[in-house]
Amino acid sequence: MPILTLDELRHLVAAGTIDTVVAAQVDMQGRLMGKRFTAPFFLASAHAESHSCNYLQATDLEMYTVEGYRSASWEKGYGDYIMKPDLSTLRLTPWLDGTALVLADVLDHHHRPVAHSPRAMLQAQIARLAEHGLAPITATELEYFLFKESFEEAEAKGLAGLTPISAYNEDYNIFQTTKEESVMRAIRNGLLAADVPIENTKGEADAGQGEINVRYADALTMADRHVIIKNAAKEIAWAKGRAITFMAKWHNRYAGNSAHIHHSLADSAGAPAFYDPAAPHGMSGTMRHYLAGVLAHMREITYFLAPYVNSYKRFSPGTFAPTKIVWSLDNRTAGVRVVGEETKGVRLECRVGGADLNPYLAFAALIAAGLDGLERGLELASPFSGDAYQASGTLAEVPATLREATESLEGSAMLRAAFGDAVVDHYVHAARWEQAEADRTVTDFDLRRGFERV
Repeated sequence: MPILTLDELRHLVAAGTIDTVVAAQVDMQGRLMGKRFTAPFFLASAHAESHSCNYLQATDLEMYTVEGYRSASWEKGYGDYIMKPDLSTLRLTPWLDGTALVLADVLDHHHRPVAHSPRAMLQAQIARLAEHGLAPITATELEYFLFKESFEEAEAKGLAGLTPISAYNEDYNIFQTTKEESVMRAIRNGLLAADVPIENTKGEADAGQGEINVRYADALTMADRHVIIKNAAKEIAWAKGRAITFMAKWHNRYAGNSAHIHHSLADSAGAPAFYDPAAPHGMSGTMRHYLAGVLAHMREITYFLAPYVNSYKRFSPGTFAPTKIVWSLDNRTAGVRVVGEETKGVRLECRVGGADLNPYLAFAALIAAGLDGLERGLELASPFSGDAYQASGTLAEVPATLREATESLEGSAMLRAAFGDAVVDHYVHAARWEQAEADRTVTDFDLRRGFERV
């Protein structure tokens, strides 16, 4: 019984099987933030609502209280938001003894969704699509690096000289991935038992790199599963004495970690809205307009696919991370790859996002861009063919830096119409803070480059 009803939870608590319930909201960075409740108290009260400091939707990765947000500040006293558990997400977490998990929506004191909270942002775009009789279907391919060291050992080494779990490129390599099975088998089986239908794990294109693949689902369910996968992978790796990272680029000599997003739409009857057997490549007019919108606004939405300074170090020719904003048929050098052509499974694969993205924000931005293309009837250019890395001419480029992506985000009339000015300004402020922190920090590169030589 991976997904639980409240009555089922009551029975498990009475039987002594469950004693703790984790209630968690998703923060701006896509992490689970919340409380561990004693199960009796959750059943008595916290299943209806609880509270948390509003700064959880206004901090950086270090949980620093960043000044300048309109929604939360020292001046306003850092008050509370309501955490409203979404009981449809209540589930067992078998990798933690006696524990269940529920995800929560973030509401203000009037019980209205906090507009800049990631789950609310995605829910709002799903509602916009529903007005057109459409529903978004998504799946992510989440890449990681696994290390022989534990998190504590990695910290003690200053995160330098880490040892990937395998010694060489393990893409699809069964023997190499056997070396990490003590961790990955526990992740697969633990998540399956928590109603996260993992399809497989596999080796990826570098030493110690792998990928977790999960079944297609509606966008909100998939975003929920994505954040649970990352949290579970960290908890299970930690319990096994290993470290795992979802950084977009953990080392300049190693490949980057992607989070490719497979995305399509279903109509009100549940049929694939992207498929038309009579159309070229099986791509319906809906798909063509939608994809044209995604491409037209890719630079504006890149921040939500690549939210940190480090994210942009992944974009490099010949690394399977895209540099050009083009679409192509089954071509991994393009920013958007169309897969499943001429089948009911025809869909777009956005390859711009890194494993450091927040799935709610990434999905919301893709939907907003696609909807604009659909509503305006944007025409789709012909598919690109060949090596997009080497293409010359006037092809649009993926933003090369966070600073560049922030400028595109701030100036996006489409996103301001879709999300609201306050929401866009909230994330522009987050991006500028991240950039300012990076700009003022002395790095290992600085030291190695200049300690003796300057």
